[in-house]
Amino acid sequence: MGKETGFLELDRRERDYLDPKERLKNYREFVIQPDDATLQSQASRCMDCGIPYCHNGCPVNNIIPDWNHLVYEGDWKNALTVLHSTNNFPEFTGRICPAPCEASCTLNIIDQPVTIKSIECAIVDRGWQEGWIKPQLPEKKTGKQVAVVGSGPAGLACAQQLARAGHSVTVFEKADRVGGLLRYGIPDFKMEKHLINRRCVQMEAEGVTFKTSKEVGVDISFKTLQENYGAVVLAGGAEEARGLDIPGAEMPGVRLAMEFLTQQNKRVAGDDELRAAPRGSLFATGKHVVVIGGGDTGSDCVGTSNRQGAASVTQLEIMPKPPEKEDKALTWPDWPMKLRTSSSHQEGVERDWAVLAKRVIGDGEKVTGLECVRVEWSGGQMREVDGSTFTIPADLILLAMGFTGPKKAGLLEQAGVDLSARGNVEADTDSYATNVPGVFACGDMRRGQSLVVWAIREGRQCARSVDEALMGATALPR
Repeated sequence: MGKETGFLELDRRERDYLDPKERLKNYREFVIQPDDATLQSQASRCMDCGIPYCHNGCPVNNIIPDWNHLVYEGDWKNALTVLHSTNNFPEFTGRICPAPCEASCTLNIIDQPVTIKSIECAIVDRGWQEGWIKPQLPEKKTGKQVAVVGSGPAGLACAQQLARAGHSVTVFEKADRVGGLLRYGIPDFKMEKHLINRRCVQMEAEGVTFKTSKEVGVDISFKTLQENYGAVVLAGGAEEARGLDIPGAEMPGVRLAMEFLTQQNKRVAGDDELRAAPRGSLFATGKHVVVIGGGDTGSDCVGTSNRQGAASVTQLEIMPKPPEKEDKALTWPDWPMKLRTSSSHQEGVERDWAVLAKRVIGDGEKVTGLECVRVEWSGGQMREVDGSTFTIPADLILLAMGFTGPKKAGLLEQAGVDLSARGNVEADTDSYATNVPGVFACGDMRRGQSLVVWAIREGRQCARSVDEALMGATALPR
């Protein structure tokens, strides 16, 4: 694969970014893609390593060495074919996936993994530019109808696969636009929304029908879907956000991260965000912002706050600060726990670890600060450090502490599906079938809060199971 001596001759070269001062002026993507020659030389670094552990790291089982070799040879069109054989939406994963494949790359042993994510993104972007990506129509229609509830990456992948198998697929989305958290949870500076729109046009040409502003369980009953469709796929998200149960958390200045991010995405789209903002418009402009939660959602709040002109941004994490470099002998080729600094962090933020929020300070209407205490961890147990209480100035506190599972009211109550001990829809990864006949589940609604790449994998695999259940056999890939 690639050039036999490529990894010896060339160092890893990642994508460049616009300067933070420039990119903070707007909400557009700011990645600078390398030119073709650089991409081909980077692809040449993919070595014939015998066991390609990148396959193990990639949830959608991307055939990474093959399309790297094709890019090295300049055969971009066939590289796109190989890429699409396992991944319906590489322009999504090429932008927002954390790239566990690169962590698993053999060259990551020496901290020089192949730039898999950059190459993946370049392949699919090239495919759109050249007009190679077209609707894939089925040879014949099956006459079967399938309802997919939720239009995030799991629902979209499932719907596209089923449509290509010849089924008539209808996707129900409660929001006004298709995309789920891709649309309203991921900031535009990480992934612009025209990418979703473009795929929806392709899918509509393939026979998928989208019904937006239709919440199953509210605007349309689940029973109606069961009566009118041969199979129903539950592909919604894990939307139940983890709250902050401390004194003062009920004040208006304490808000959920998704409320904050969704409003800004609606503004970028030209919408009046107040239509979906029962607690009023939300801005970080001129405010001291505290983000509680050290994950990707928290990072997105940091980037959005800085673009809105926050006076300061502080991000808190309850867990200890991870090591800056992992012990490869212990972790590789698995995903390592180490300190990760995102592009949003580079734009300006104070980060603090092993901090527990204790009390929101304010007058009941206006937040003025957050009282915290430092904690120590031992044997998986947390203990507050005596005498370590401190206060952070805060006008706006954003909660980005993850999600506890899908919302139960409406859809899941009406569906009557069993739930796992963690509150997710119970279904295995062989059949993706729930306890209710003809009802399947995939993505975050089944596995809990996870990555877009896992959602696409589950959507594809679920589609295969649905096709097999409807037709008795299936040719869809797993």
